[in-house]
Amino acid sequence: MAYNILILGASYGSLLASKLMFGGHNVTLVCLPAEADLINSEGFRVRMPVRGRKEQIEIDSRKLAGKVTAAGPADVNPADFDLIGLAMQEPQYRSPGVRELLDAVAKSGKPCMSIMNMPPLPYVRRIPGLNHDALKPAYTDPSVWGSFTPGNVTLCSPDPQAVRPPEEKVNVLQVTLPTNFKVARFDNESYNTILKKLAADVEAVRFDAPEGKIELPVKLKYHESIFVPLAKWAMLLAGNYRCITKDGMRTAQEAVHSNIDESRSVYNFVNDLCVKLGAAPTDLVPFEKYAAAAESLTRPASAARALNNGAPYIERADKLVQLIAKEKGLSHPVIDGIVDLVDRRLEANRAKAAA
Repeated sequence: MAYNILILGASYGSLLASKLMFGGHNVTLVCLPAEADLINSEGFRVRMPVRGRKEQIEIDSRKLAGKVTAAGPADVNPADFDLIGLAMQEPQYRSPGVRELLDAVAKSGKPCMSIMNMPPLPYVRRIPGLNHDALKPAYTDPSVWGSFTPGNVTLCSPDPQAVRPPEEKVNVLQVTLPTNFKVARFDNESYNTILKKLAADVEAVRFDAPEGKIELPVKLKYHESIFVPLAKWAMLLAGNYRCITKDGMRTAQEAVHSNIDESRSVYNFVNDLCVKLGAAPTDLVPFEKYAAAAESLTRPASAARALNNGAPYIERADKLVQLIAKEKGLSHPVIDGIVDLVDRRLEANRAKAAA
């Protein structure tokens, strides 16, 4: 059975789309007009390294079994789709057009899978024992999530790293860290059937390379625990947000390895917090494994790049973790320092934009 899948966001979203289209599923990407025109005329390309192979492979969407269409927010009806993916940055969901589409997604009752670094507020509501209203200050505009039923929203940990090369057209995506998407179950078992089918189809993908059919990295892994995608939180706090400095930014590799003891302390604090929320230690990723992967992260994280480019709002997973820790009577001085620094950098960006 081929599913019709709607993905909001064509940049990072095209990576997930490429994997699903291999299995014959059809994808509609919601994006800006210039992106939509290019994707509709030329498709998209995803380049990724493959272990044991010198040359990267390039996935051309035009050669895949499934079809891709690109459209604007006003041109799609969520009711026409079997699954909806959220692949935009969290602040973008408050923008005109996208905001209305997101509300229509919520009211459609369709299963919704986020691949955002910032977990949607309805997904956080699935974590028991929290004062969820006290977490709203971490969101750019929490009201955009108001119409969702929490059980219809799941989180897919965006562990694979990818960038759009600045010298290329906007329909090209370069994968820099080809790890797996890890998706948690829905509350609805019929929706879980969709996830399991997609995961199996991605697992079965073989790419026609000159040397023959090869297995590709970046799988979609289904998990029964709703805490598995939260493994990304420790990575964000120990790496991504520590790319941000008062004077600019640094690479994720530098952020993690320039002070490995501090990185470990932050990382383990966040993992311990996830265990207090209900995660099993096996749901999470050990620091040593993350630190090894961070050796290859030779670019600043997207949050740092956005701040440096004057963004007035960015995803605030740093603040979300701080607020959750506060509810549990916990704090970490480095995390408090990160939140304060990002607050000040954003205030400066907003003041500059208003001047």
